[in-house]
Amino acid sequence: MEIIILISLIAAGLLLFIVEVFLIPGISLAGIGSAISLLAAVYYSFTAIGSTAGFITLGVSAVSIVIIIMWLMRSKTVDKYSLKKTLDYKENKVKKFNIKVGDEGVAITRLALIGNAEINGNIIEVRSAEGFIDENTLIYVERISGETIMVRKRQEN
Repeated sequence: MEIIILISLIAAGLLLFIVEVFLIPGISLAGIGSAISLLAAVYYSFTAIGSTAGFITLGVSAVSIVIIIMWLMRSKTVDKYSLKKTLDYKENKVKKFNIKVGDEGVAITRLALIGNAEINGNIIEVRSAEGFIDENTLIYVERISGETIMVRKRQEN
């Protein structure tokens, strides 16, 4: 009778582990039930049958879990659920806000080489071409290279 209970607990634990891995990824009731069932099988075998049976049950449970994980990795199940598409869209801030060389604005944050500025009524990330620029300083667009907008302090007349 003890062997039937032991085999039932191990089978239930492994079945719940397969459900956890293949059907309900993440920590769910199936994973918790699997852990409880396998631990109960090991505990039952140690207390009801003996320490030899307990170590055998522990080994069988561990080897079975490893075999299931290896089966998962070798099968194409993970590939079926994995994301294969890549997003290659990149927003062009310069074109979107129609910013040109010579446009003027105000540094919104301190430009410790990179910060935010308001240019043409739009708040945008800019890079200082000359070092640190304090906030609320008048600036102008010196050059645009790709997505990077380089600004300098505007000389007041």
